[in-house]
Amino acid sequence: MLAWPRWTRRINEHFPLRYLTWLLCGLLALFFAIRWTAGLGDAVLMVVFLALALLGLRDSRQQHHSILRNYPVIGHLRFLLEFIRPEIRQYFVEGDNDAAPFSRAQRSIVYQRAKGAPDQRPFGTQLDTGARGYEWINHSLMPTHLTSHDFRITIGAGRAQPYSASVFNISAMSFGALSANAILALNKGAKLGGFAHDTGEGSISVHHRANGGDLIWEIGSGYFGCRNDDGSFSVERFQANAADPQVKMIELKLSQGAKPGHGGVLPGPKVTAEIAAARGVPEGVDCISPARHSAFSTPVEMMQFIQQLRDLSGGKPTGFKLCIGHPWEWFAVAKAMLETGITPDFIVVDGAEGGTGAAPLEFTNHVGAPVQEGLLLVHNTLVGLGLRDTIKLGCAGKITSAFDIVRLMALGADWCNSARGFMFALGCIQAQACHTGHCPTGVTTQDALRQRAINVPDKAHRVANFHQGTLKALKELVEAAGLCHPQEITAQHIVHRLDKHEVRLLANLLPFVEPGALLRGEMPHNTFRIYWPLASAHSFAPQGSIARSP
Repeated sequence: MLAWPRWTRRINEHFPLRYLTWLLCGLLALFFAIRWTAGLGDAVLMVVFLALALLGLRDSRQQHHSILRNYPVIGHLRFLLEFIRPEIRQYFVEGDNDAAPFSRAQRSIVYQRAKGAPDQRPFGTQLDTGARGYEWINHSLMPTHLTSHDFRITIGAGRAQPYSASVFNISAMSFGALSANAILALNKGAKLGGFAHDTGEGSISVHHRANGGDLIWEIGSGYFGCRNDDGSFSVERFQANAADPQVKMIELKLSQGAKPGHGGVLPGPKVTAEIAAARGVPEGVDCISPARHSAFSTPVEMMQFIQQLRDLSGGKPTGFKLCIGHPWEWFAVAKAMLETGITPDFIVVDGAEGGTGAAPLEFTNHVGAPVQEGLLLVHNTLVGLGLRDTIKLGCAGKITSAFDIVRLMALGADWCNSARGFMFALGCIQAQACHTGHCPTGVTTQDALRQRAINVPDKAHRVANFHQGTLKALKELVEAAGLCHPQEITAQHIVHRLDKHEVRLLANLLPFVEPGALLRGEMPHNTFRIYWPLASAHSFAPQGSIARSP
């Protein structure tokens, strides 16, 4: 610790040196006051330093901030530096590959592709290829040549209204969390690029409908857009919205990766007329999203509800989204599929890496399974039950590049969604002010003046460009691997470095299940051996005590 000279310590015993700035402000105010009265200067500097001296007096007497009480005037410097710390770190301190939560390299690739700028890198990789966790895709000596990067999958094959979906789509973000102009630009970009836009649980607003882009209507526990006045599910209102040709799929939200198991409240002052109209709630009144659904209470009832939604929508692909929590609850849902014979057309696995406008820190950091573990568990379960070919799997969780898509497809995904990636395409700078209403780029605010920063036609093209640029890069990776479609990518293609001298294929590193294994009574891994017997199609609760793994 810095040792002060003895003479300063003696002065400090009689007059605390931490008050020196305050004293200096007072002396300068007196000095400039004398000059002003003598006609030697104007009053501006006198007023400035007098104001600072009075601020110091206030600081020394207030009782809310210890720093200001002990360090009048100069203590405010600490709060100023704390306020601008994220910007200072982002622009001057952060390395290109420091992810917090997205690295500069991850953001830059989105910005470049969105603007149509060159996205090549000179002079070689900046990644440490010898570092633990480094991954790559094995290439072929006989690359393929593909004529199109418009990779698609059919969801709901055999239903009345199947949907041909892109393998890369906009993840769930509600109007209310995003500004009107952000929604307009995203949906117009989806229309230009021919991909889907998930509405988020805030339902379908006029801004979603304005440009005609394909919509995935997400229905959460608040049943926004299809609720009765008491918050329960409304058959009539659901049917009316689901009949819109723009709505291509219905997604029942069970939980989201950023805050699984946690409800939400949009305070009354933020419930504008537009938001109230979209959600079917009173304007100016707190809008509550419960932590659980009221339309069903057991896995069997949940499957029946999914069938009801599918029937009411006229046979549109219907599925659900969840972040994996208790394994026995997911297994209970899987058993309900077997018992009822009702299967969703798709399941979206949301990883704990996901973002949100605001969530408690503990939920953001320590609740829910990351996308790798969640996706792998769902994929393995469906494979083991012989349902994998029937049900399509989507996933979301920090996806910004073609390699992110390739890796998750190797784990079983049929398609990927991205939320923050498309926010970057809109111009988001990761200011992390989403919850304040003061988003500097107008993406996550309802402030009409701030959201004017988003030029909808220009940003819509950037959204479409990012999508197209990412799929073109995906096409090149698929070609390099000697394949014809991303769905051909498996865990045999991805290599993971364990340490400086050892690497393994993901196929040999992660647990995979043989087709039909669960139907044959085989319990291939501890997760299945311990939790499968605890699951019941008639309850989300465990049916017995939870044993410790051996």
